[in-house]
Amino acid sequence: MARHKEFDRDKALGAAIGIFSQHGYEGSSTDALLTAMKISRQSMYDTFGDKRSLYLEALKRYNTDSVSRIVDDMKENGSALDALEAALVAFASRPTAEASLGCMGVSAVCEFGRTDNDVATLTDSASATLGRAITRQIEDGLASGEISAEINPDAAVQFLGATLSGMKVSARNGATPDILRTIARLAIRSLR
Repeated sequence: MARHKEFDRDKALGAAIGIFSQHGYEGSSTDALLTAMKISRQSMYDTFGDKRSLYLEALKRYNTDSVSRIVDDMKENGSALDALEAALVAFASRPTAEASLGCMGVSAVCEFGRTDNDVATLTDSASATLGRAITRQIEDGLASGEISAEINPDAAVQFLGATLSGMKVSARNGATPDILRTIARLAIRSLR
């Protein structure tokens, strides 16, 4: 008879995300992961597989949650520029403790670049989902005249994605929410 798991899988995965976000894949020891997850080595292997499998599952969940949060922040506002600004400002306004942990998605790109196909697939998928949401806002803003007709939509999507990534790195480096909100507003102003 199989033993009943004595831990919350979702909480354990969340704890692993915290460790990977702070230390990256290579910098996260199995012992540190087990301590944070509050599980035994055998439970980790039985539930998540090896460290790499755990990392990939954590990255997938992190990316899904992160992109969903940003997209949801866009949905709560009327005009295209308001929606884009709201998403960037909402990110900038996250608690300092949360922002200082770092972005697991940006960390994965910095650590692996394009050298790991599984990681690249996960980061590409998250980027594509976010890119589609931003593209809809840019197209709506161009159609309404809210965004300058001189703006290239593809370039604007790339610019806003790079701005968000830069804000994530800046937050990890200690940038205050006020500084991040200023960056967000400057980015939006450049689209007018």
